[in-house]
Amino acid sequence: MADIENVNTTGTSVKQVEDTEPKWYVVHTYSGYENKVKADIEKTIENRKLQDQMFEVMVPLQEVPEMKNGVKKIVSRKMFPGYVLVKMIKNDVTWYVVRNTRGVTGFVGPASEPVPLSEAEMRALGVKTDDVVEIDVEVGDIVKVVSGPWEGTEHVVKEINTNKQSILVEVDIFGRATEVEISYSDIKKSN
Repeated sequence: MADIENVNTTGTSVKQVEDTEPKWYVVHTYSGYENKVKADIEKTIENRKLQDQMFEVMVPLQEVPEMKNGVKKIVSRKMFPGYVLVKMIKNDVTWYVVRNTRGVTGFVGPASEPVPLSEAEMRALGVKTDDVVEIDVEVGDIVKVVSGPWEGTEHVVKEINTNKQSILVEVDIFGRATEVEISYSDIKKSN
């Protein structure tokens, strides 16, 4: 953690702690806006190139059985309606981006001050926080996709995101080169 010194309104110096490690934070949204807030934050991350400060945005879902017209179906429901989880390094920029996203009412914490979730809380949500997978792939290497929608294709690695445990490759969609994110678990290095 880095210490930042600010001067408050009384003129006295106040030390503020800024995170240097990414943590999960809970963001309160208007009910029904969770997916829109998630999409807007992800778009802002992309547009402002904040991938090194903001790593993942998630709306926790759970599978629940539902009976409709006498037929049992499994549907995904939001675990916490009105809340979105954001994995980020807390600083003035990331705080501003989240707080000023349309549909966000604030962070969960005292006086809307972001309080990170513990690893135990994240594990309870089904999010693994300590299983970091290392891969033997570098930018420029050719990888083969072994599962998912691009299974059986080979691509050149454009970017590696260790926090999201994914790589960025370029694929051809309708004759246009499009960047696609693929999980470590869906690839293997080509020989």
